Amino acid sequence: MLKISRKQKKIVETVSVLVGIAIILGSCLVFWGHPFLEDVVFLTFASVMIPIVIVEYLDYRWRKAVDQHLPDLFRSIVQAQQTGMTLPQAIEEAAKRNYGPLTVELQKMNAQISWGISFEEALRSLGRRVNTVLMQRTVPLIIEASRSGGKVEKVFDPMGKFIQTTLLLEKERKTQARPYLAIIYVAFYVFLFTVVLLFNSFFVQASELPPAMGMVTLTPEEAKRVFFHMTAIQAFFGGLIAGKMGEGSVKAGLKHCVVLLITGYIALKMFLV
Repeated sequence: MLKISRKQKKIVETVSVLVGIAIILGSCLVFWGHPFLEDVVFLTFASVMIPIVIVEYLDYRWRKAVDQHLPDLFRSIVQAQQTGMTLPQAIEEAAKRNYGPLTVELQKMNAQISWGISFEEALRSLGRRVNTVLMQRTVPLIIEASRSGGKVEKVFDPMGKFIQTTLLLEKERKTQARPYLAIIYVAFYVFLFTVVLLFNSFFVQASELPPAMGMVTLTPEEAKRVFFHMTAIQAFFGGLIAGKMGEGSVKAGLKHCVVLLITGYIALKMFLV
């Protein structure tokens, strides 16, 4: 499973934004005053988010796999210590098993210890590399358990159960949040349906009537632009809210933004005639 570092994420985000800005500026110079300009800006804005969404999703999968294997790792450490191994020996033995992406990090940690780095420093380095919330919580506990000595397995057993409970609660929270995500999507598509119905039943027919005295009406093209902008705003902020509610992160909402923006764009192009 591919690991995405912070530096790689920053590079992807920076390059995507810069390329998007360059395309938009170039389009403004070429298509200024042309209706096609708004389409280019809209599609560029959606396309800029796609690489960021892919990188965030890969990083999310990697972190999730690490957290899911932590309870198994702690059980292995407890079993190894019950046979008389020290804590560093137990972790070294655990690194020989398959814990998904966590195995590679454990092997790096063992390599650092073999080079003469202290166990505590190697463990802190592991925490910095993995950098998940659960790992940041458990590393200080492991260090304190190593310093205290005695029956360290009594610390790891409840720690593994705590992590397992935390993962179950997080899964339950996401399950309970799904109806609210559905509400955001349904509300957006109801909005699209209302826009299409209002445009085709009112603005198109109103344009065929003679102008009434003192009454200012939008032309169909002006109405299209207004609805186009409203749809983009609704899709973008609705997607961000969906990410915050569903996964607790605004950045996680970018994938919802892309879906809503693209489907909204297609719907307006197909049904606003």
